[in-house]
Formats: sequence, C-alpha cells, structure tokens
Amino acid sequence: MSDLLKKAFSLGFGITMVSKEKIEGIVDDLVKRGELAPSESKQLVEKLIDRGEEEQNRFKEMVNEQVRTTLQGMGLASAKEVEDLTRRVAELEIKLAELQQP
Repeated sequence: MSDLLKKAFSLGFGITMVSKEKIEGIVDDLVKRGELAPSESKQLVEKLIDRGEEEQNRFKEMVNEQVRTTLQGMGLASAKEVEDLTRRVAELEIKLAELQQP
C-alpha cells in the first residue's frame, strides 16, 4: 500500500514539474508567434506555475487524508497516542517507585 501511495505522490509531483517546463515553453512559443506580449509572458508563467503549486498542494492533502483514513481503518495508534501512553507509563513508574520505597 505504501508503495502505491509513493508512486501516486511521485506522479503528482512529476506532473507539476513537467508542467512548469511545458508552461515556459508554450509561453515562449506564444511570444515568438506574437500572440503574447513579452511583458505579459513572465506574469502568465508565474500565474500558471502558482496554479500548478496549488494543485500539487491539493494533491498532497488528498494523499495525506487517504493515508490517515487507511491508518485509522487499520486501528494503528497515532504518534500522539503513543506519546501520551509513553508519558502515562513513565508517570505510573514514578508513582510505583515512590510506593515501593520504605
């Protein structure tokens, strides 16, 4: 399962990176053909890259939510739950040691 999630995450990240290169190439072509003013090209590239980053963030959040749902479905303890239990055990060990002292 984790291998599948890693592949999905890599695919999403790869799409964003390729899109950036393609965006720059397409915008350069538009400028060369005179369909876009050179002064507008940088702004357009930045806008499209920002959009790609937003999509990447949404993709990451979707993957994270799927992982959380899967882990909850498996009944595994969260890091916070383990930390809380570790703290409680340490406190109980201290109390037990105090009770065992003469």
